[in-house]
Amino acid sequence: MTIRVPARHSLVTKLLVTSVLIAIAAIASTAWLATRTATRAISQERGRSLTEDKGVYDMLVTYAATHPDWSGAPALIQARAARLDRRITLMTEDRAVIADSATGPSLRTARPSAVVDPLNLDLGLTGGSDRIDARAIGPFRVPPDERTVLGKLAADELSCVRGKGLSGRIEQQPSGRPTVTLTVPDPAGIATECHQQLAAVAGTSEQKALRTLGRLATRCAGLDPPLEVQVRPDFSTYVAKAPDAEPSDGAFVPVSAQDAARIRGCVEKSRRTQLQPYVAPPALLFVTDPSAGADQSAFTLSPANTTRIATVTGAVLLATIIVTILVGRRLVRPLRALTEAADLHTAAPVSTRDEIGRLARALHDSAARREQAETQRRAMVSDVAHELRTPLTNIRSWLEAAQDGLAPTDDHLLGLLHEEAVLLQHIIDDLRDLAAADAGTLHIHPEPTYVHDVLTQVVDSHRGTAGATGVHLVIDVQDDPVLRADPVRLRQIVGNLVSNGIRYTPPGGTVTVGAHATTIVVRDTGTGISAENLPKIFNRFWRGDESRSRTTGGSGLGLAIARQLTEAHGGTIEVRSDPGRGTVFTIRLPADADA
Repeated sequence: MTIRVPARHSLVTKLLVTSVLIAIAAIASTAWLATRTATRAISQERGRSLTEDKGVYDMLVTYAATHPDWSGAPALIQARAARLDRRITLMTEDRAVIADSATGPSLRTARPSAVVDPLNLDLGLTGGSDRIDARAIGPFRVPPDERTVLGKLAADELSCVRGKGLSGRIEQQPSGRPTVTLTVPDPAGIATECHQQLAAVAGTSEQKALRTLGRLATRCAGLDPPLEVQVRPDFSTYVAKAPDAEPSDGAFVPVSAQDAARIRGCVEKSRRTQLQPYVAPPALLFVTDPSAGADQSAFTLSPANTTRIATVTGAVLLATIIVTILVGRRLVRPLRALTEAADLHTAAPVSTRDEIGRLARALHDSAARREQAETQRRAMVSDVAHELRTPLTNIRSWLEAAQDGLAPTDDHLLGLLHEEAVLLQHIIDDLRDLAAADAGTLHIHPEPTYVHDVLTQVVDSHRGTAGATGVHLVIDVQDDPVLRADPVRLRQIVGNLVSNGIRYTPPGGTVTVGAHATTIVVRDTGTGISAENLPKIFNRFWRGDESRSRTTGGSGLGLAIARQLTEAHGGTIEVRSDPGRGTVFTIRLPADADA
């Protein structure tokens, strides 16, 4: 029967797990290296591209915020493209080309790098929070003559700030309006009151544009008269009841956060409406590789990245080789131990539970059985030599005595010689039967057999021997069972048991031969067999009393032959003994025994 090794102990599983782990480690290392290298290269290239894109975007936004059209943009684009070695293309929103620094594949379906619109800035590129570029001034430009007045107010505001213990500076906005910027933090807001006068004063041109912006925002917000949105020069708002009212006049009308947000949105929208005639229309910006039709982040490996890849790849390969060698040595070590154990005929020191461990145990068991068989063979040869030596020595002694005239050649001598020859023949027949059983060539010829007749023949053939030793032979057969068995071999089995019982039963004892159904029992009232000797009785050449000779103790082959013949019939033989009270042999044959 083949016994399968559990999957968790299988050598195949160990090899598979090891291979998978090595593959995972190699793949993970390679993937990590590729990811790190690609990410770094892409980040570098993307950073360069974003820097270039932002520079081009800022340049064009600056131009668009200060010019009403794109007529002067081609020259700027050509100069910047030559410096960056990139193709810069500017298109209208309907994909009409405004300016293109180089010819190349069509960009009509390509994704733009950015949309250039000074009234709707790309906060991702500018990094600010105001959607309208501060350089888009339009009607909010302060004339030079008004800047003097505003400059004086800015100086007063800076003095106020410094009087509060803070520092600042005056900066001029693109519109020409001055503003005071703090150069130190003011978390308490103590400079707030200093900012109010300059923030509330507007020049004549500013007031006109701010009133127009307020009216547009009022209509957009849906306020009913007399409520109106008022816009200050810094584009902050409030709602008042009169067009020219200030919050300090008591005309200030509080609004909810939702209305305030809507008003801010309307102011921004209205401001775009006011500025639109003064700035260039929105345009699509494409910054691409000169030979490609779309924005790409292509990159090539730098020498450092190439060296890093080669180093890590070599390390992974070296680690894989080392792990493979270590695992291979670990797997081969038990095989070497098995080889050395086989050469030295010793037990292999292998304790694993995989296929190699099972092989080691099988070889160990095989070696043990071989050693046991060799021991038994030597013992059998010695026993056979001993058993044959006694009758041969007797025959030789009597023949030499007859030759020397020391013994008469009469019927008595011939009888002794014949008896010894019969003993020799008996030993040879027993050995032949055992050899045939061992070789698997012991043949039986089963046929329907009346058990009562066989047992009667055995008892009758042994009555003389039993009577000579004072032992009573009794037959006890229930019904008349019929078994399919070889009658000659069956007589031999029972005869060996009866002969053994007579031999070890003292005078006055009884040997009973019985049968019922498929069971045959031979019971004696002899000396019995000790518990330690009971497992040995079917061994070849074993005698219960080592001091007995073949004449008194048998050859020691009878019970071994009885067991072999019983098993050849497909049956079993068992023994039960009580020292001092007797022994019982039980033979059980199948109802349809076959050879």
